[in-house]
Amino acid sequence: MPPHGLPVQNALYTGSVIRRIEALFSQSADPPLMERAGLAVAELARELAGTGEILVVAGPGNNGGDALVAARHLKNGWFPVTMVMIGDPHRLSTDASAALAAWRAQGGVLETAIPSGRHWSLVLDGLLGMGLARPVTGRMEEWIGAINRTQAPVLALDVPSGLSADTGQVLGCAVRAHHTVTFIAHKPGLFTLDGPDHCGTVHLRDLGLTPVQLPPPSGWLLGTSLLAEAFPARRQNSHKGLFGSVGIVGGAPGMVGAAFLAGRAALRLGAGRVHVGLLAPALWDPVQPELMVRSAADTLALDQLTALVLGPGLGHSPEALTILQAGIARPVPLLLDADALNLLASHPQLQQPLPRRQAPLLLTPHPAEAARLLNSSTADVQADRIAAALTLASRYRAQVVLKGVGSICATPEGRWYLNPTGNPGMASAGTGDVLSGMAGALLAQGLDAETALLAAIYLHGLAADRLAAQGIGPVGLAASELCDAARSLVNQSFR
Repeated sequence: MPPHGLPVQNALYTGSVIRRIEALFSQSADPPLMERAGLAVAELARELAGTGEILVVAGPGNNGGDALVAARHLKNGWFPVTMVMIGDPHRLSTDASAALAAWRAQGGVLETAIPSGRHWSLVLDGLLGMGLARPVTGRMEEWIGAINRTQAPVLALDVPSGLSADTGQVLGCAVRAHHTVTFIAHKPGLFTLDGPDHCGTVHLRDLGLTPVQLPPPSGWLLGTSLLAEAFPARRQNSHKGLFGSVGIVGGAPGMVGAAFLAGRAALRLGAGRVHVGLLAPALWDPVQPELMVRSAADTLALDQLTALVLGPGLGHSPEALTILQAGIARPVPLLLDADALNLLASHPQLQQPLPRRQAPLLLTPHPAEAARLLNSSTADVQADRIAAALTLASRYRAQVVLKGVGSICATPEGRWYLNPTGNPGMASAGTGDVLSGMAGALLAQGLDAETALLAAIYLHGLAADRLAAQGIGPVGLAASELCDAARSLVNQSFR
C-alpha cells in the first residue's frame, strides 16, 4: 500500500528497475510495449501539434523505436511528418528494426540530417532514452543543439535527451522540452535538479501496466494526501496545551530575523506555544508579539518543550557551539538547520551522539551544507541527490531533506520521497528558516518525524506556488509571505 495515502501514480522508479520491467514484459505484452509507447506519443502529439508539419528525431536505441512508431501513427493520421534518424539502421534492436520496417512499409522516408530553415509545429525528441550514462558528445550533441534551435514546441519521449532519468543531471547537454511523455512510471530525474528546466509539463502513460504488475517503487512523489494526514480537523473543545510547545533557538547579532521568521512560521502552522531563544539581546518581536522571547539558554532550559529547532541565525560563536551541544542533549524531537549543520560539520565530536538519540532527529541541509556534513563537494552532492540524502539519513539516523529543486526527503530506513512543489521565488533569504519553523510546529503537535517533515516540505513549496499564481512571485517573493500562504492553504483546502 502506498505510504501516507499517496496515489499509485506518484510512484517513482529508477531506470534500472524500469529496464527490468521492460524485459519482463518484452515477450508477453500484446501489443508490444514499443507499439503502446509510440501510440501514446502520437495521441499526445496530435493534441499539441495543431495542423502543421511534425519533425520526428530518432536515435539508435529503443527510444528511437518509440519515435518511429509514433511517426507511423501520425503519418497514418494525415499529419505531414519528417522522420530523421541518427545511427546505423542495421544495428537496431529487434523491436526498433520492426518499427523501422513498419514505417517504410507505410511509405515513410528516413532522412539522415535535420533539415534547416524549416518551420515545425512540433518536434518529437526520440534521440536518447533513460539509459544514458555518460556525457553527450559529437554528432549527438550537434543534433540536440539543432533541436533546441528549432524554436518549435518539443515533446520528449520518456526523458529529454541528455538528461539523467535517475538524477536529473544534464550529461553534457540536453534537449529543452516543453512537454515530456514518460512511460510506465515516473522517473526521479524528471522532477529534481535540472529536470524541471528541461522536461516542461510531464505526462505519464502507464502503457496498460497496472501497479500490481510492477515491483515495489524506488521512491515516491509527495502529494496533497500528506496535508490531510498532518492537519486533522480540530475539536471544538481544544486548548493551546494540546498543540505543543516549540522552541526556536538561534538569532545571533545581525541574524535575529532568521529566528523570528521560524517562530512566525511555527505560529501559522498551529503550534500552541512558540518560544524564541536568541543569542542577541532582544525583548520581543514587534511584528509577532505572541512569540515568547528570551535568551537561548533560558529557552533550552524550558521543561514544557515538545520540539526544538536549532540553527536559524545561530552563528558560529563559542556560545553557539555550547547551545548546540546542550540542544543535542535535550530528549525532545530536534530539528537542526543552517548554522547548526555547519557547526556539526566543523566539530565532528558533536556528530557522535546523534545516531544514539532516542528522540527523533531532523536535518534540513541545502546542497552546500550537505556536502560539508559528508566531507564531499556540492557538485558531488548534486550529481546524485538521492544517494546523498540517503547517506545522511543513514549516517545520523535522521529524517533528512536535501533542499533545492525537487527536494529529496530520506529516512533512516532507506525510504525516499521527492517534492514536486515550489518555484524560483523560494531562492531568497529566509525561506529555509520558514521551513524549519513549519516542521518544528508539526513535530511539537505530536506528528511522527517522517510525516512532519514531508508535510512541511510539500506545504512550503505549495505556499510558494499559490503566491506565484496570484502574481506574488516568483520575482520578489519574500520568505515572510510564505507563512500566511501556508496557513491559508491549511485552513481553506485541507480541513
